[in-house]
Amino acid sequence: MKSMAGAAALAALETKTASASESGPLFLSTWVHGKPANERAAEVFKSGGSLLDAVEKGINVPEDDPKVMSVGYGGLPNEEGEVELDAAIMDGTRHHAGAVCSLHNIKNPISVARLVLEKTRHTTLAGEGAFRFALKMGFEPQSLLTPESLKRWLDWKSDPHRKTYWVTSETHDTIGMVGTDGKGHVVSGCSTSGLAWKIPGRVGDSPLIGCGVYADDNVGAASATGDGDLMTNYCTSISIVHYMASGMSPQDACLELLRHMVKTDPKNKDGDCCVIAINNRGEIGAASMRSPYRLKYALWMNGESKLLDAVALY
Repeated sequence: MKSMAGAAALAALETKTASASESGPLFLSTWVHGKPANERAAEVFKSGGSLLDAVEKGINVPEDDPKVMSVGYGGLPNEEGEVELDAAIMDGTRHHAGAVCSLHNIKNPISVARLVLEKTRHTTLAGEGAFRFALKMGFEPQSLLTPESLKRWLDWKSDPHRKTYWVTSETHDTIGMVGTDGKGHVVSGCSTSGLAWKIPGRVGDSPLIGCGVYADDNVGAASATGDGDLMTNYCTSISIVHYMASGMSPQDACLELLRHMVKTDPKNKDGDCCVIAINNRGEIGAASMRSPYRLKYALWMNGESKLLDAVALY
């Protein structure tokens, strides 16, 4: 195993984070765009919003940012040039969730998912049904292609040697966020435009409860990012929460999930897989399967916002 120095540093951070439940909320998100997302979440929570409000509004930040080409507005489209969005949010207290899959022409799928949670007895809406629900809830339809994302798609389309998901394609980054209110309540959320140039209708792990998100106040919460087709097969988030329920720290639970993936299929050692977790005591975990696809994650705690490198298993 590599990156032992990083593991030691993160272990020290976990020890420090153990007191988070006494000092207030904590937000943990994937990738660089998770930092402004965390900061917005903290603002919402400190101004009196609920933890669900905080996670939703935090994730809205990269969804609204056209420079983040893997989430929301400006996300790279499927192979037919249409942006399809997926998102889910889960409340660890009620153990309820809301999710949308293959949503088009609505730039804030996490907010639509929140309303599925709050306004319906369903957990997941997809495709045209999700779009109609969003309109009924007052969302305004709009094109999600920006000039840059359209250019990227046209360049890909005109390349006779282009890669497609009938074989392979390029990777992407979601926004996954887990948070605690400092009193044992946890929430998990995730939003993505999915793999660039994906086959229309493809759904990865992000909007699937137990895969891209999972939250249980009795234990903690988790989220995932990377190759959603691979990670769906391992129900990554609920597996991590179950590892924590058995007594593992969030960091050990993240690593154990990745080890299990490799035990079942050694080829998974080359997979693009990253996970984050938090327990109901405010301890955190973050891990990547391999160094070339190392997760840079964002942490907001005690009024401080920072970016950190996750431990890489291989």
